[in-house]
Amino acid sequence: MAYSISAQHFVAISDLHPNLARPSIIGVVIGKTDAKGFPDRKNVGSERYTFGFTVRDSPSCFINVHSWGREEYIKLLSESFRVGDCVTIENPLVQTKEVEKEEKFNPATPSCYKLLLSENHSTVKICSPGEADAKLLSLLNLPVKDPQDFYSLGDIVANGQNLDGRIINVLAAIKSVGVPKYFTTSDRRKGHRCEVKLYDETESSFAMICWDNESIQLAQTWMPRETVIFAADVRINFDKFRNCMVATVISKTIITTNPDTPEANILLNFVRESAEMLDLEDDIGDQFRNSVNLQTILDVYTVEQLKSEALQNMRKPEPLYGIIFAYISTLNIDNESTKVIRNRCAKCHYVVNESTNTCSFCTSALTSSEAIPVFASFDLIVDLTDHTGTLHSCSLSDTVAEETLGYTVQEFQTLTEDQRTALKWHLLLERSKVYFKVIPSANSRTGLRVSLLSCKLADPVEASQSLSGKEK
Repeated sequence: MAYSISAQHFVAISDLHPNLARPSIIGVVIGKTDAKGFPDRKNVGSERYTFGFTVRDSPSCFINVHSWGREEYIKLLSESFRVGDCVTIENPLVQTKEVEKEEKFNPATPSCYKLLLSENHSTVKICSPGEADAKLLSLLNLPVKDPQDFYSLGDIVANGQNLDGRIINVLAAIKSVGVPKYFTTSDRRKGHRCEVKLYDETESSFAMICWDNESIQLAQTWMPRETVIFAADVRINFDKFRNCMVATVISKTIITTNPDTPEANILLNFVRESAEMLDLEDDIGDQFRNSVNLQTILDVYTVEQLKSEALQNMRKPEPLYGIIFAYISTLNIDNESTKVIRNRCAKCHYVVNESTNTCSFCTSALTSSEAIPVFASFDLIVDLTDHTGTLHSCSLSDTVAEETLGYTVQEFQTLTEDQRTALKWHLLLERSKVYFKVIPSANSRTGLRVSLLSCKLADPVEASQSLSGKEK
């Protein structure tokens, strides 16, 4: 049925009160939870379903909306709109909220009230693009908390476990968005999770976990290294498995994408200026922070198969892991014009600018009198070749390079040119078993960024069996 915005009289959220008869509200959805079922106390053996969302109609006014009912009704209503949609709400019940109880699990709102939806009397409709007011849609870019009230990622890391369990605000850029992972719990409920990597001027990689479908869908719209978010009320915890702090999106969280604030604009400028450096250095930093269990990597590829599969999945943010049996066909370790050792920042492990002796990530966190602690690390570019082709410009760095060469950086620096040449030819003439990680890269001339996770001389029998299996 046609729906005319102009013919409807809407009540501003700031003017709502329990005595209103059949009020209508219009606003943008800034937060939303998944539909969930709970045991129905009145009907043993059955479930009631509920979900909630937060709607905003001005910079200073937003309110929580809740709905309870049958599974079919709640799921259908929940799936009818998303965060970012402009909606009209007709005939909700306006109820005074119990602040302490209401805001324990729901977003904190400036309104004294909450809205309740009834299956028989209330409706929620999406406004068409032409009906949606530009002023309402602009509210999507305003954080719900003070835009200056946030922790930098460096502050979170520095505070460490002192923040464990705290709910705070975070302003950060999107580094990567993982593919949603699906699982089934012990009580046979289906679940999903998605890991988002954040970064800012103070920290090069920080994990944020999304567990609900709404935040996962929102995350899939974010463009890595082009998007900044203000996440209000995320929970910070110490992850014992990772041995680091992580953020988690919870039912109280409201995330503003590309907020229109001075602080966000400063971060966005940093993102644009550092994009190329991040693309080149990303893998190396990840190797230090998130070591990969090589025993979980089982898929064997030829060079041709690796290229084909990686290029077919260019839009996927998840890296491709695997094994290839190949020869190192280029290894310039005896050429004085090729730099094979670089200084890295001891904090974030990115390459230090040689001319200024500064780190792009950590300099802003230091005073002018502080020196950046650095360490020397291998930074090699190698080619890998098998019977199907050559994989150019692969990164062989730090401890993986030390294991491959059989020398630490300090030991390597003592070798003569003849000794380095002998080492090179020893490695060039032997087939290696190589564990790799591949990520699409627009800045790479091959379109791929390949990092070696392990490169050791292959067992001839294993290599022969693997290669014969790939040829069948």
